[in-house]
Amino acid sequence: MGPGGDARSLFEKKGFLMLEFFAFLGGLALFLYGMELMGDGLQQLAGARLQKILGSLTGHAAMGVAMGTLVTALLQSSTATTVMAVGFVNAGLMTLKQAFSVVMGANIGTTVTAQLIAFRLTDYMTLMLFIGLMFHIFARRKRGRFFGQALLGFGMLMLGMGMMQNAVMPLRTYPGISDFIARFADNPFLGVVVGIIMTLLIQSSAATIGILMAMASQGLIPLEGAVPVLFGDNIGTCLTAILAASRQGVPARQVALSHVIFNAAGCVIFLCLMPLFIKIVVFISPAGDIARQIANAHSAFNVLNTMLFFPFITPFVHLVEKILPDKSDKISMKPLYLDDNMTGTPAVALALARRETDRMAELAKENLATALSAIREYDPKKVEEVLEKEPVVDALNESITVYLTHISEKGLSAELSAVHTGLLHACTDLERIGDHAQTLAKRARKIYEEEIEFSQDAEVELAQLGDLTLEACSACLESLSRNDRDMAQKAWEKCREVKTLAKELRRSHAQRLGRGECVPDKAFVFLEVVLNMKRVSDHSKNLAQLVLGIF
Repeated sequence: MGPGGDARSLFEKKGFLMLEFFAFLGGLALFLYGMELMGDGLQQLAGARLQKILGSLTGHAAMGVAMGTLVTALLQSSTATTVMAVGFVNAGLMTLKQAFSVVMGANIGTTVTAQLIAFRLTDYMTLMLFIGLMFHIFARRKRGRFFGQALLGFGMLMLGMGMMQNAVMPLRTYPGISDFIARFADNPFLGVVVGIIMTLLIQSSAATIGILMAMASQGLIPLEGAVPVLFGDNIGTCLTAILAASRQGVPARQVALSHVIFNAAGCVIFLCLMPLFIKIVVFISPAGDIARQIANAHSAFNVLNTMLFFPFITPFVHLVEKILPDKSDKISMKPLYLDDNMTGTPAVALALARRETDRMAELAKENLATALSAIREYDPKKVEEVLEKEPVVDALNESITVYLTHISEKGLSAELSAVHTGLLHACTDLERIGDHAQTLAKRARKIYEEEIEFSQDAEVELAQLGDLTLEACSACLESLSRNDRDMAQKAWEKCREVKTLAKELRRSHAQRLGRGECVPDKAFVFLEVVLNMKRVSDHSKNLAQLVLGIF
C-alpha cells in the first residue's frame, strides 16, 4: 500500500476513534442521567420519611452509620447524603459526631450502585426500560409512577454502561493507551490522582466506578490498576461537600474536613496494604469476574475503612474540632440553617425553614425587649444593638421567603403546603415586629436627645404597656415555635389585653392634654410609642392565629 493508502488508513482510524469517543460520551451521559432519574424516583418513594429516618439518629455512632448507608442507598448518591449531613450539623439538627458517622455510612451506601452494575443486567435493560416507562405513564398512584421512574433510570444506567463498554473495546488494540493504564498497577499514586480527577470532573463516584468496570471488562485495566483509581475516587467525591460547607458555618466545614481526612487517610492506609487488600478482594469474588472484583473492592475499602475508624470516632471528632475550632460568636446575616441542597426533599427543607424562622423570631424578640428597655431607661448601647440586629432580621426574612419559594416549586402535599403557607405569613409578621422594635429604639433616642419628659403617670403607663407587649409577643412566639394551640389561645387573649390597655392609655393621655399636664409635641411622641407597641401586639396576634388555624 502506498503513502496515500497509509494516510487514508490513518485518517479512517482517527475518524473511527472519534466516533467511538462520541459513543463513550453518549453512554456516560445516559449513565449519569439514568442514575439521577433513579435517585429522584427512589427519593420520591421515600418522601417525607427521609426526615424521620435521619431524625431517628441517636447519640450512638452505629445508628449514624446504618442511617447513612440506608439513605445513600435510597438516594443513590453519597454526595447528596454528605451534603445533607453538612446542612444538618450546621442547622444544629446533628452533632459533629453524628454527622461523621453518617458520612462513614454514606461511603458504604454508595457502593450499592457498583454492586447493582456488576450483576450484568444489560441483557434485561430493554425490558426494564419498557416496564419502567409503562409504570411511569400509566400508574394511577404517585408511588407507582415513582417506581417506574426509578426502574426507567436504572434501565438507562445499564444502557449507558453497555454503550461505554462497546466504545472502549477498540482501545485494546492501541498500545499507547493500554501502556498508560497499565502504569496504574506499577505506580498506584498515579492511579489515585487519575481517580480524583475523574470524580472531580464527572461529579459522580459511581460513574467513575462504572467507567472502570467498562474498561476492565474489555481487558484494558487489571484489578491492580483499578484499585488505586477507586481509592482516588473516594477522595474526589468530597469536593461537593467541601463546596457546600464553604458557604456555611464552621460546624459544616468541620463535617467536610472530617470527610476529607477520613477518605484520604483510608487511601494512604490501603495503598500501603494494597497487596493484602487485593488478595482479600480476589478471595471474596468469583474467579475471572473483574466487574464483580472491582465492585467488591469498592465495598471492601469503604467497609474496612469504617471499621478502622469506628472505635476512634470520638477522638477523631475532637481532632477535627482542634484543627478547625469554632470561635465565631458574631450574629450572621446569612441563614444558618437553610440548605439549598434540601429543597428537593420538602419535608426536610421545611424543617430547616422553621428552624431559621425560630432564629428570626428570637432576634426580633430580643430587639423588642432591648428597645423597650431603652425607652424605660435610655442607654445608647441598647439602641445601637437594636439597629445592628434589625438588618439581620430583614435579611433572614428575605432569605427564608426565597427559600420557601424554591420549595413550593417541588410540589407539596396538603399538610406540607399548610406548613409552607404558615411560615410565609410568620416571616412577614416577624419582619414587621422587628421594624417596630427599631422604631421604638429610635424614639427612645429621640426622647433622650430632645430631652422630652413625660409625666410620672405617663411613664408608669408606658412601662406597664411595654411589659404587657413583651409578655404577649413572647407568648405568641413560643406558641409558634412549639405549635401549641392552648398556648396560642392564651397568647391571643394577652394581645387583646394590649389592645385594650393601649386604648385606655390614649384616652388618659388625651385627658392629661386637656388638663394642660402635657404639651402637644410631647403628646405626639407618647402616642407614637403607644401605637408601635400596639402594632407589635397585632403582628404577634397574627402569629398566634397561625397556630390556631385562623388566617
